[in-house]
Amino acid sequence: MGIPIDQHSKLPDVVIYDSKRKWLFLIEAVTSHGPVSPKRLLELEDFLIDCKVGKVYVTAFPDMTEFKKHSNNIAWETEVWLMEVPDHMIHFNGDRFMGPR
Repeated sequence: MGIPIDQHSKLPDVVIYDSKRKWLFLIEAVTSHGPVSPKRLLELEDFLIDCKVGKVYVTAFPDMTEFKKHSNNIAWETEVWLMEVPDHMIHFNGDRFMGPR
C-alpha cells in the first residue's frame, strides 16, 4: 500500500483499511498526540506520499469538553469522533461528508 511501516513513530494511533472502498482511516487519539492539526496533516501527507488509496484523517476525543480545548487546532479536511456520542461525526470539510481527499 505504500506505507513505510518501518517508521512506526510517524504512524497515527490507529490505522484501519477499508478494502471495499479502498480508504485508509488514520486515527489520532487526542489524549496521546493531540489532534490532526494542520501541521500533523502535512506530516502525514508527506509520510504517506506513496500510499495511493484514499486517506481519511480522524481525531478521536473522549468527550465534548476535550474537543473544545483543541477545536481551534483541528485541520480542515479532517473528521472528529467523540467517544461520548459514538454514532455521530463532526466533519471539518464543508463540501462533502466523510471520505478521502
